[in-house]
Amino acid sequence: MQDTISPAAPLSAGGPPAAPDWWVVCLCAAWCGVCREYGAVFDALRAAHPDVRFEWVDVEDEEDLAGDLDVETFPTVLVADGAHARFLGPVLPQAGVLTRMLAALREQGGGAPVEAQAQAVFERVRQARGVAGN
Repeated sequence: MQDTISPAAPLSAGGPPAAPDWWVVCLCAAWCGVCREYGAVFDALRAAHPDVRFEWVDVEDEEDLAGDLDVETFPTVLVADGAHARFLGPVLPQAGVLTRMLAALREQGGGAPVEAQAQAVFERVRQARGVAGN
């Protein structure tokens, strides 16, 4: 599960980082070996990209946040632009995969919002982490 994190390829343009608008939420479980390994990758991405808010949600410890979402593959990631969920699905547990996906979504301006269930999960996570909606 080796992948490199390149601070030389920032996700945002220069200048001081603003309050993070973009969110990356990892939906995992403590019992999952892949999730435990991905935790270190996720933490490294958080450190490398302070302009993005990274949140870890254990779908069993915080099952109220996942709601009716049936997470079958770990890690499952939700990406949101601060107001709208833009991606929800499993990802390869490699830093480069998530970095490229996030950069592409940001470059597109977010693309089309995803299904209502993804938006509901994002809103529950945002509220649980003390961030008001837009």
